[in-house]
Amino acid sequence: MHRRTRRTLLIVAAVLGSLAVAVFLRSKAPPEAARLLPESDGIIYIDIKPVRIFLHKDLKPPRPVPEYQQFIDATGIDWEQDLDQAAIALHRMDNPNGPNGPVAYSMVLVGRLTGQKLNTWLDGHATSREDYAGKTIYNIPSEGRTVRVAQIGYDMLAISNTPTPEQIHSIIERHRSAALPFSGSSLLERHFHDVPLLSVAWGVGQIGLPFNESGAISIFGFELPLPSDATIVASLAPALPVPGKLDVLRLKVEEFAPNETEAANQAASLNALVALARGFTAPLGNNSANNALKALLKDASVTQHHERVVVTASLPGGLLASVAQ
Repeated sequence: MHRRTRRTLLIVAAVLGSLAVAVFLRSKAPPEAARLLPESDGIIYIDIKPVRIFLHKDLKPPRPVPEYQQFIDATGIDWEQDLDQAAIALHRMDNPNGPNGPVAYSMVLVGRLTGQKLNTWLDGHATSREDYAGKTIYNIPSEGRTVRVAQIGYDMLAISNTPTPEQIHSIIERHRSAALPFSGSSLLERHFHDVPLLSVAWGVGQIGLPFNESGAISIFGFELPLPSDATIVASLAPALPVPGKLDVLRLKVEEFAPNETEAANQAASLNALVALARGFTAPLGNNSANNALKALLKDASVTQHHERVVVTASLPGGLLASVAQ
């Protein structure tokens, strides 16, 4: 009896050990929505649910415009309330003057986003359909291009506006093998380990593509001294993980320069740009958004570590709430 008990305990210990290893590996892997994305030039991910929970008291949902209310009534989906996670792959276009502009998108959206009402809406707006690996892809025309939509899980939508269906096919195929903890694109494999733990939003790769103007990244009218194809790792994470609070987020942006000399030049240019932005925002009136922006710029710092240029700043909850309005 003693031997049998010992054997049973060993079996239980082995099972628990295997489960612990599986949980550890899963914690180190990118979120499933990001792992489903196809090969791309950049990836942006945001976990909206915790942000919505933490800022619930500060957010005042706007009244939907009539067209959006019609969409809510027809599909049963309110993006502001029902979307929990969004993973977006950025695809550089060879022809920036084409219907997609400089960048096309592939997305995996997670939340209360599926159901028969949505199927009916998609069926009514699609000009054609494709059955692929057991999933229905709805092809919907939009501004000279085709937007492809597929429900790939009970809480997941795949969307892509790339010129060919290759990208949405890849998402569907990856969904079939999503249980593998380290599956995902080569971009995630190279750079996800650079994303800080507990980040609620992050981006890796050429995430400046949507802000491309004449080959440079332009944000809020400021042209950053970075090429649009710069490799960047950006993240937002709680400064102090206090349960139920998201008063301050730490913004961290790392750019991988070609060499140390280029990194030094870019760091100097960014420091000058931060000083210029502080001067522009100083005369702004006192309100929560302006004060939060001033606090962000006051705390911002730019440093150089070999070939990396690192920008850090604190993002006050007031600024996050004003942007989310």
